Amino acid sequence: MGGFSVHFFLSSELEPVKITRLEAENIKRIRAVVVTPGENGLTIVGGKNGQGKTTALDAIVWALGGDRYRPSKPQRDGSALPPKIKLTLSNGIIVERSGKNSDLKVTDPSGRKAGQQLLNSFVEQFALDMPKFMQATPRDKAVTLLRVIGLEARVGELDRKEQELYNQRRTIGQISDQKKKYAEELPSYPDAPSEIVSASELIQRQQAILARNGENQRKRQHRDELKRQKAEQERTVETLKRQLQEAEERYRSIAEDYETAQKDALDLLDESTAELERDIWDIDNTNRKVHTNQAKARAQEEAKQYSDQYEGLTAQIEAVRKQKSDLLNGANLPLPGLSVENGELTYMGKAWDCMSGSDQLRVSAAIVRALKPQCGFILMDKLEQMDLDTLRDFAAWMREQGLQGIATRVSTGAECAIIIEDGYSKSADEIPVPAPVKQTWKAGTF
Repeated sequence: MGGFSVHFFLSSELEPVKITRLEAENIKRIRAVVVTPGENGLTIVGGKNGQGKTTALDAIVWALGGDRYRPSKPQRDGSALPPKIKLTLSNGIIVERSGKNSDLKVTDPSGRKAGQQLLNSFVEQFALDMPKFMQATPRDKAVTLLRVIGLEARVGELDRKEQELYNQRRTIGQISDQKKKYAEELPSYPDAPSEIVSASELIQRQQAILARNGENQRKRQHRDELKRQKAEQERTVETLKRQLQEAEERYRSIAEDYETAQKDALDLLDESTAELERDIWDIDNTNRKVHTNQAKARAQEEAKQYSDQYEGLTAQIEAVRKQKSDLLNGANLPLPGLSVENGELTYMGKAWDCMSGSDQLRVSAAIVRALKPQCGFILMDKLEQMDLDTLRDFAAWMREQGLQGIATRVSTGAECAIIIEDGYSKSADEIPVPAPVKQTWKAGTF
């Protein structure tokens, strides 16, 4: 986290382990520093730049963390004496590093095995490097929180399900948009029939009309034939008088048939096939319009189906998110207001990069302390970016949590319990500040 760093130290003891006293000599910029922090709240180590404030914290880290935290040049420039550290913890353990090789000595009043192995048994290495947590990605922070509250596997499963549904919904949404666009671009023909026109049906209707017209023609020909026969019989009557009676009978019969046929012929009306011929001629154009209308209707229906699927997937995603929210709301969170949204850590609804510096510290302290509740103290470097009101609020929260904080700040103000000047530490009582202010900022009471 830009601006300050934080370190946690943890113990397997039931009671949180805290620092009761630090004595450091000839380390980097330090000549001789003694820090006796208050049990809870913040003990601020102040001073100007380059005086050795951060080195005091580095000494604690080195003492507990081992050689991996040993400075590359630990001995103070110009000093003939080697570095020396003595760290006293509230559980009675005394950690010392001294001599040219910074030999480690761990005194344990309970008689357990001494040395780095003992320190490693109650020091959480991840907590030693708190900036690593604060600079981790929002998702990594979220994973740490979920691990603390025992929901890492369950929320991870819901995250994977949500991502799968989200990917499906995105694909469905893209297809739906494509289908809708395609349907909108297709032309429409309101005058076209709703179904495909059958050419064979039109041809059958045409053939039926032609058949009826052919029957009419046959009847006309039959009429003409009767007319011819009538004329012939008239001539026969004239020439064959002796067959008059027979001819007259035949004539009357034929004349009667002729009259009937004539009447039938007068009532006949031929039907026109012109319209059907036009329909047959235009059938391809008509069917093309029908096909287009049907394609548009299908495209609109497909677009609607995909839209419905999209809405259904959205509902499933919301259901998964509610499951995660319910899990987190019912969990024993290390800090009220913590949550995981879209796979990232949030506090009071804000993402990590939108939190204030004090909130980032508060969240980090709560989560890492929850990893090992035996954590008793925190080291914080470069708190000068906090104004006094913010610093006071954070210190009050530390006291409420029963946490001990040792912090550095580029300041010689009354908020500082200890001032490091030219490598030496001075208590608050040695700093010339106005009396009312000095009483407000006593060591361990901030």
